[in-house]
Amino acid sequence: MTKQFLFEIGLEEIPAHVVTPSAKQLAEKTAEFLKENRLSFSDIEIFSTPRRLAIRINELAEKQENIEEKAKGPAKRIAQDDKGEWSKAAIGFARGQQATPDDLFFEEFKGEEYVFVNKFIEGQVAEKVLVDLPSVVTQMTFPVSMHWAGFDYKFIRPVHWLISLLDDELVDMELFSVKSGRTTRGHRFLGQDTEIAHAKEYEAALAKEFVLVNPTERKELITEQIQVIAKENNWIIPLDEKLLEEVNNLVEYPTAFVGDFEEQYLSVPSEVLITSMKEHQRYFEVLDANEQLLNHFIGVRNGNAEHIDNVAKGNAKVLKARLEDAEFFYQEDIKVSIESYVEKLKHVTFHEKIGSIYEKQERVGAIAQIIGKEVGLSETELKHLKRASEIYKFDLVTLMVGEFSELQGVIGERYALLHNEDKEVAQAIREHYLPKSSDGELPESNVGAVLALADKLDTLITFFSVGLTPKGSNDPYALRRQAYGNVRIIESKGWKFPIDKLHKIIEEKINGNETVYGLHLTDTKEAVHTFLMARMKQWFNTKNIRHDIVEAVVESKQDDLNKMFEIATILKVNATQSDFKPTVESLTRVINLASKLELDQNVSVDATLFENDAEKALHEAFSSIQTKAKELTLTELFEALKGLNPLIEAYFENTMVMVEDQAIRNNRLIQLREIATMALSFASLDKLIVK
Repeated sequence: MTKQFLFEIGLEEIPAHVVTPSAKQLAEKTAEFLKENRLSFSDIEIFSTPRRLAIRINELAEKQENIEEKAKGPAKRIAQDDKGEWSKAAIGFARGQQATPDDLFFEEFKGEEYVFVNKFIEGQVAEKVLVDLPSVVTQMTFPVSMHWAGFDYKFIRPVHWLISLLDDELVDMELFSVKSGRTTRGHRFLGQDTEIAHAKEYEAALAKEFVLVNPTERKELITEQIQVIAKENNWIIPLDEKLLEEVNNLVEYPTAFVGDFEEQYLSVPSEVLITSMKEHQRYFEVLDANEQLLNHFIGVRNGNAEHIDNVAKGNAKVLKARLEDAEFFYQEDIKVSIESYVEKLKHVTFHEKIGSIYEKQERVGAIAQIIGKEVGLSETELKHLKRASEIYKFDLVTLMVGEFSELQGVIGERYALLHNEDKEVAQAIREHYLPKSSDGELPESNVGAVLALADKLDTLITFFSVGLTPKGSNDPYALRRQAYGNVRIIESKGWKFPIDKLHKIIEEKINGNETVYGLHLTDTKEAVHTFLMARMKQWFNTKNIRHDIVEAVVESKQDDLNKMFEIATILKVNATQSDFKPTVESLTRVINLASKLELDQNVSVDATLFENDAEKALHEAFSSIQTKAKELTLTELFEALKGLNPLIEAYFENTMVMVEDQAIRNNRLIQLREIATMALSFASLDKLIVK
């Protein structure tokens, strides 16, 4: 027979963004606790509101599983002396297994006799095990914890009540000096304290006190209420999932309502109004059938519908103050020219060790042109890129971005259009911040993508140049995110991107005019390359590319990031084919032997030193590939390398490479080195695992 166990922790209001992860953490740690303590169960239901974290364990076993096992102790030669007396080691083993020496016996294990004991531990009833559940709670972690009263312990918020019911029986326990009971608290204003008679009655008992403890049902109710409002008014109300989750964790009994604001504020850019409503007030915006912003908003009250009109008016009053500020900032901002804003950037520090934002713009402008030409932008695109790079950070010193920092780039695009900049320039100003997260939106335009690449690459190179590199998990300047963003942009655009070559050109350009660019770059090419390769590995891992293929690609002599994407795909496809294993084995043997050559790279093969037809055949075939190598696609190049396999096998069957004659030995190693160099330019094939 199984039971239900209800466990509720009542607290002061928890920050909305912590509620869901905390409830999940409680359930996960409880599941681990039950498994460690041999208490079986079917599932754990999760409940949460701003004032409580709760779980209900279903089909919980009445008692622990018994332990019946044979425990192995020390070898016989250690456990007994010559007289057959038990040693201290054997006696200690018996005591540790809660047995006596009389219970010990010998059995053979892997050719040697060891002492064993049959171990039996009877399982305890669930009530006795669950008493230790508070230890699970004390191990929970949070972004920020707090002390309260005179206690030494800390938690996300002070704990005020505790419920622990096994079916209808109270399990006595204590958490942070609070003893468990049956009484929980209803809605702060609408409900009363109430007792839970049975674990299965938890939701129903609290629903009577205006608390909906199931977060999924609460979110569905909010969604339904908003959809009804939208349908009744023929509105479009976008339900931002992040905002919906936050609102859901701010209320215990939700009621959606409509509020209004004056139409005059619609003259302010819609992004500003939406941000003010969503980020500052937790309101949903309202759009008409053409998806144009209307002067309404949707809020969610923590309570019922009584006096809801007064609630809407009060919320509108609060919003009006914010919109007045936004309108003032907007009107003041548009009076100032873009050039004036750019001039102000000279006095805004990007980083004290690197210089001003103005100097960063200058560097990025130079880097952007280098990248733009490398990836093949048109003359028109290069012109737009030049203009965008001259002004792209100007909105940082506007009043609007000072108030709404999350609108960096968005405001830049809006203001640029107001000042009659080309739409391609304005779009690039917004897109250079993309992607904003590891899986965030990427720049659509070529100009925006190049500006984003240049801005992020400048940040990487300059921070590395002054020694501000990530240490362990610490990455205060988000360099990993920016590097990963560049990897994603390059892959999405399919652009040629030889990082080492570009780094060298950039370094020479910046160091050639330090007075303009504000910084002398130290040699960071190798460090930046290694850092980017780590981000390449991260990207490949999201695509389920085999670990050895990833290693072979990123540790090759290939420095074009875009070619690495293609090479990884080629190897992934070929890895399932029958000729892959022999090809890799042959080329790996070539690579390993070629590494023994100590002569410089400029020495070429002397065909007059060949002693058999296999040497000659391999040389002729490889020379043919070398002649047309630049015209071959990467797929064709790998097929050509595969085609060498029978010739390489014949070569090794008929040729001893490491002969005593130094001239012949070196000539053979030179021949192998030429093949190895081509193979390694494709990928470090010797790192592939083929069994």
